[in-house]
Parts: sequence; structure tokens; C-alpha cells
Amino acid sequence: MTREEIEAKVKDFLIEDIEIDEEKITPDAKLKDDLGIDSLDFVDIVVIVEKKFGFKIKQEEMMGVDTVAKFCDYIETKVK
Repeated sequence: MTREEIEAKVKDFLIEDIEIDEEKITPDAKLKDDLGIDSLDFVDIVVIVEKKFGFKIKQEEMMGVDTVAKFCDYIETKVK
């Protein structure tokens, strides 16, 4: 899976499932501060990522993942 495919899938589920405005989703957008993703949204995101990308997110691995770009980086390391 290419980086572009990962970014497209992430953007799609943030818009469709988490209901975030498309114009807010940029690589530097902070997940909590800019996109307003809260702990309940993160639970949904974990389920979506497991379904769409086929791996389980470990909470300790998500430390420091605070932007859309870093989230895509994390996914990219898991799907290669």
C-alpha cells in the first residue's frame, strides 16, 4: 500500500465516519486540537483502522502521534 493510498483512506474515514470537515484535514492538523478528535472518536478510529488496514493499534505505540501526518506515518510502518 502506498503512502498516497494510506492518506486517502485516512482522509476518507475521518470525513465519513468521524464527520470532520474535509478542509480541516491537512498533514499538520493536530488530531485533538485542530480536528477535535476526543477519546470516544479514538475508540472508533482504532476499530476502523483495524478493519481497513488489518492490524491492531497498541496504545503505547500511539504516544507522540498528534498530527494527521504522524498518524499516517504510524500506519505506514505497520502495513509494509
